[in-house]
Formats: sequence, C-alpha cells, structure tokens
Amino acid sequence: MELNKQSDWVARSLRSVWHPCTQMQHHETVPLIPVSRGKGAWLYDHDGRRYLDAISSWWVNLFGHANPRINAALKDQLDTLEHAMLAGFTHEPVIALSEKLSALTGHVLGHSFYASDGASAVEIALKMSFHSWRNNGHEGKQEFVCLKGSYHGETIGALAVTDVALFKDAYGPLLRASQTVMSPDARLAAEGETAQDVARRAAADVERLFIERGDKIAAIIIEPLVQCATGMAMHDPLYLQLVRALCDQHNVHLILDEIAVGCGRTGTFFACEQAGVWPDFLCLSKGISGGYLPLSLVMTRDDIYQAFYSNDVTRGFLHSHSYTGNPLACRAALATLQIFEEDDVLNANRAKAERLTQALQPLAQHEQVRNFRQRGMIWALDAIDAPQDFSRRFFATATEHELLMRPIGATVYMMPPYILSEEEIEGLAANTLAVFNKVMAG
Repeated sequence: MELNKQSDWVARSLRSVWHPCTQMQHHETVPLIPVSRGKGAWLYDHDGRRYLDAISSWWVNLFGHANPRINAALKDQLDTLEHAMLAGFTHEPVIALSEKLSALTGHVLGHSFYASDGASAVEIALKMSFHSWRNNGHEGKQEFVCLKGSYHGETIGALAVTDVALFKDAYGPLLRASQTVMSPDARLAAEGETAQDVARRAAADVERLFIERGDKIAAIIIEPLVQCATGMAMHDPLYLQLVRALCDQHNVHLILDEIAVGCGRTGTFFACEQAGVWPDFLCLSKGISGGYLPLSLVMTRDDIYQAFYSNDVTRGFLHSHSYTGNPLACRAALATLQIFEEDDVLNANRAKAERLTQALQPLAQHEQVRNFRQRGMIWALDAIDAPQDFSRRFFATATEHELLMRPIGATVYMMPPYILSEEEIEGLAANTLAVFNKVMAG
C-alpha cells in the first residue's frame, strides 16, 4: 500500500530530492513541509494545516494558487497546443504575449526573446549586449557592471554579475570578472542625507567608472527600485534616471532585471516606469506567468534587434532553449495580463498596500526593528541584534503561526499575492508580529 502520511512524504523527499538554496542537513532539525494543494493565498499540507504564502512562493504567485481564470486558460490551451519548437515555427500565444508586452512599453521595447527562468534571461541579455556591440564594430566592449549586493541568478554568466558572496564565492574560478559599483540602497544615507542623495552618490560612482572604462563596458545591470536577494535594499527612482543618462552619454547598454520587481510588484507594471526611463534590455520572469509555469523573456529595442539582422548566420543570435516560448506558459502569462486589465490590479494594490502598511505599524515602530520600508507590494524590516540562525528560526516559528515566510539574514520581508482579503491582511500583520517577538525573545 502506498503511504500518504505527512511523515512519509517527508522521508521520500529526503531520500530522492535535492532541494534548492538549502543546506540539506538543516532538514534534520527543520522539517520539510509537504504541500498537498493550494487555494488562493494559502498552501495546505497533508495533515490539513494551512500556511499563508506571504512570499508568493519565491515571488512568483500573483493571483493566488489554483486561480480559476488562469486554470481555465491553461485547460483550454492544453486541448489545442502543448508545445512546438519556436525555431522555424510560431504560434498565437507567443505572438499575442509579445505584442501585449511591447504595447505596455509604448513599443519602445519591440521584440521579446524567450527562455524558462530568470537566470537564463539574464544570460540572454548579457550575451545580446556583448554580441550586438561586436556586430556593430565595438569588439572591445566586453565588460559588465553590477551593483554591490546585486543578485541576478546562479548560472555562470548571471553569477558573474552577482555580488552575494554566499552564492558566488565557491564558483569564483569559473566566473568572468565584472566591475562592481556602489549600491543606491537608501539605508546607506548618512545623517542628514535623503534617499535621493544616496542615489546621486551611487550614480557618481557609475560616472567615475564610465569615464575610466566606458570604451570597454558593454552594459550595466540593475534590479530597479529594490535589490531583492541582498535584503530588499530599496532605492530612489532618481538613480535610474541618472544611470540612464550616463549610459546614453558613454554608449553603454542598460539592462534592467525586473524578474522579481516587474509585473506590478513595485506599484507600476514595470518598475522602471516610476523613473520615466526604458532600458535597452528588460528581463522578466517569476510573476509573468502568474506563478504557474517556468517562463522568462528579454525585451529589447529595435536597434539591438537590427544589429543581428543579416544574411550572415554568425551575426544571428543563436542562443536557444528547447521550451522557448512554450504555448502553455505564454497562455498563463496572457491570462495573468488579462487579470491585470479586468481587475484594475495596480490601483487595487495601492489600497491593499496602504492597508497592510497600517496594519504593520506595531512592527515598524518595534524597538528591535530598524529600516521598516515598503515599495508597492514589498515590505521589509531589519531585526536589531538578531539571534543566531534568525532566518531558519523565523521560518520554523512562522509555520507554527500559519505563515510561509523566509527571511534573508536578519531582514524580514513580505511579498504576498495581490489577492489578500482584509482578514488575511490583518492576520498576516498580527502573526508576523507574534513570530518576530517569539524569535527575538530567544
């Protein structure tokens, strides 16, 4: 007889699955949670316990688990076309999605190139930038610039423009060197400084590097408004305006990694809209498919596209993935965009964000909290004198309070789905405070 108890699923998983971003030995003390189903903002285990998905399952789920409208779109697509290679073929879902996304940029970004995950999108943008400069006769532009504390994925190229030692150091010998500039993290403000002052200082660091090495630099890559994996480091939109101007002045591409911060997460559909600028390359993944299927893409300008347009095969962009532009994933993305339109999601989110920010005030004003911050549907705070193993202890304690939360170091953050009810907002705030107090008390 097949065993279906909670403990059986845990044992089977530990015997056969290597879990991501995990020191597996830690599961000797922090048990895995086998999920049986999801509904709305909640995940349920095999014993019937539920967990509010306060981090959208690694920032991907926008409109709840088992969303009826996305489900219906996928069921319809499944009966029509599950997959076809995108080399030499095309299909309606990928065409319609590309058209809709381009329209959202005012057609400034006219073509989309598809892959499956965020790191792959970053790899594509880096390769496109390097190759387009070479095609245009600038073979010397081969360097990339990233921000201190930046994270852009864990494939080799993406790691090269990542500045988080925990992920990067073990693979240092495999990586191409990149230039690192000051982060515009508003928490770096000196006494009397504003977030805009920090943005200006950080942009001045970019300018110094561009003056020195602009003829060698292909692109700078930035996660706009919020550097997520480094601890939800938030910066003023002015920084993007200043860097866009520097890129134009020094002939350097601007790559914006909106994998986590796009799709409405920061308050506008694209984060860069808040700065009134468009990049040369824009990377999307995570929320674009509503959290349903692996999908990523790079949007780029027509002049980049034209740099590859030739009878010469070697001038083409020959990067490929077997599941590029998968119809099911594209259809999930189209259903996601339709929900944005039909439900006026961006405006609705502003009201939800205001309500949750109010509900979180006891935490914001807590004597053991500093740097409470919010941008759109992202909230974060830093624990003062956090105990050892704070993150793991917080995760385990949160599950006891019906919450799925996963702090980054001593930074507690929330990136919930966009569908929270008033009751769920109140519960999230109250339970997070209870968990914080329990963990900080030791």
